[in-house]
Parts: sequence; structure tokens; C-alpha cells
Amino acid sequence: MRVLALACGWLTADAGLFLAGETGRMRLPVPSWLIEHPNGRLLFDSGMHPEVQRDPRARLGRLADVFEFSYGPGEDVASRLRALEIDPASIRLLVNSHLHFDHVGGNASLPNARVVLQRREWEAGRDPDLVRRNFYDPRDYDLGQDLLLVDGEHDLFGDGSVVCVPTHGHTPGHQSLRLRTDSGELVLTADACYLRRTLEALQLPGTVFDREAMLASLRRLRALEAGGARLLFGHDAEQWQHLPRPPLPVA
Repeated sequence: MRVLALACGWLTADAGLFLAGETGRMRLPVPSWLIEHPNGRLLFDSGMHPEVQRDPRARLGRLADVFEFSYGPGEDVASRLRALEIDPASIRLLVNSHLHFDHVGGNASLPNARVVLQRREWEAGRDPDLVRRNFYDPRDYDLGQDLLLVDGEHDLFGDGSVVCVPTHGHTPGHQSLRLRTDSGELVLTADACYLRRTLEALQLPGTVFDREAMLASLRRLRALEAGGARLLFGHDAEQWQHLPRPPLPVA
């Protein structure tokens, strides 16, 4: 099994959004992850919608006042796949960590993918009050795609190599992805843990759906790391600089 990091643009915003109490600005990568399993390819998260490249305000509304975008042609997930000579329509599995715009914006460009999501996250994305509270946009994810809604841990291939791990807190039903590769265990944390600093100091973002649930998820990630797993954080620019990009695999 191979894991490839796909670079799908950058976001810049006030640092306190990502680490409560911090000042200044912070620039963060937006990743998508391509996993090549013997039973087929899958993606973990799909980055931002291509319309953000042209007109962030038209696509994101007031979120365009929160973020600055470095996201140009060729950086959306479909273009990244085509650069690897992979037809986006050939992707049959897409695991979404949660429903924020920078994690599900490319879902529409993967028309044949079965979307794997925690049931409680999907239900939050259908609740008008939670849609407003969590800054969801149903245009990103309510697309009529085939859904696999899971409750808790879920082994995608039945061999322990790709397992959805619930890491609630950032949103109602956030999940991370645990991978067993020849070079060891990886955990793609997504927004359960933005940065290594988040993990080390248990320093939460400025905005959290459920503070206690997110702290519990961070402690679970700490335990996985203590057990030998390598954590790949959701938006850690320092770690991202040292990750090989295609054609070199992460693992």
C-alpha cells in the first residue's frame, strides 16, 4: 500500500483560529491523501472547490473574510489526480474526515466515489442549526453520491490496513484515518489535530464544536503515537515541508 500527499492549495488566517490565544497570521497547507491499496485507490479528503480559485467570495461567502487563499489552476484534487494519470472518475472510495469546505470541496469532481463518513457528521450536515454553527455548505457534500455512513471505527477493506477512527470534537462527527503500511502505522489526523503544537500542548483551536470531545480525541492520538504510529497532522506547514509529494510516496 502506498500513501501520497497531494498539495491542494494554502490558507492564511489569524493564528488564533488554529491555536487559541496566538497572535499574528498563520499559513497552512490544504492536503488530500491518495491511498493506493491492493483492492483499489481511495482518497482521504478532497480539498477546496475549484470555484475558490476564481472567486472565493462567491463560493464561500463570509468565510472569504476569514481566510486568504493561495490556490490556483492545477491545484484542485481532480487536477492533481490527472497529473498522476489517474482519472478522477475512477476513484471509487472517498473518506471525508468532516464537512468543512477545505475537506469536501472537491467531492463533486469525484462523481463515482462512494463517500465514507461518520453518521453523526452526516446528520449534523443535514441539520440547519448545525450547518450554520459549523459553517457547512451542503453544496459541497449533499450531491447524491453513494454514501457509507459508519458509527465509530470502521475497517474499510476488512484487513486492518485502512481504518476510520472517530475523533469527534472539531465537528460533531469528525474522523481520522489509521493506515497500516509496510513502513509502519500512519494516522492521518485531519482537523482532530491541526499541528504538532496542538498535540504537544493540548492547545485547541479558537473555535471548537465540543471542547471536551476534542481533548479526548487528542489524548487518543497521543496514545496512538506512543504506540508507534506516525501522525500526519491536518494543516502543519512545518511537517508538510518535509513530506515527499508525488511521484514519491509518503509510505
